[in-house]
Amino acid sequence: MDDEAESDRDFFDRLAGLYGQQLPFNRVLGIHVTGVDAEGGTMAFAMRQDLIGNVFHRTLHGGVISAVLDAVGGLTASASLVARAAGLPDEKIKAMLARVGTIDLRVDYLRPGRGERFSASGRIMRSGRKVAVVRMEMHAENDLLIAVGTGTYMIG
Repeated sequence: MDDEAESDRDFFDRLAGLYGQQLPFNRVLGIHVTGVDAEGGTMAFAMRQDLIGNVFHRTLHGGVISAVLDAVGGLTASASLVARAAGLPDEKIKAMLARVGTIDLRVDYLRPGRGERFSASGRIMRSGRKVAVVRMEMHAENDLLIAVGTGTYMIG
């Protein structure tokens, strides 16, 4: 592996640790980062009693769906910064990531969130100097699409 690829992998590993283990709300939701690269990110989590929004149908709360889509959108927007982070010292990278934040989020709920495991993915639609636009999807374990989202994130 060349130095640039190794540097990129280190950046993505750090992002996975940040979004999967260090962000307290992501830990509350039980989110695990399952993949991240320059094009996007993926996350997964298991259904739990405290995530239920409809006790009669045992479906995910809409706020959980929205929060997970926002989390994978933020991970994806952060991943788009990999080229800018190349060769920067840790403090500068931390400062870059500290500026990432949600500007706008739209969620379309397509089906009830039924299942035991869920996954979410994000893909960059556009990433500029200041703003990234991300398209997100959430699937139940049977690959059934339950929600989609579009997020705009401040990245600069």
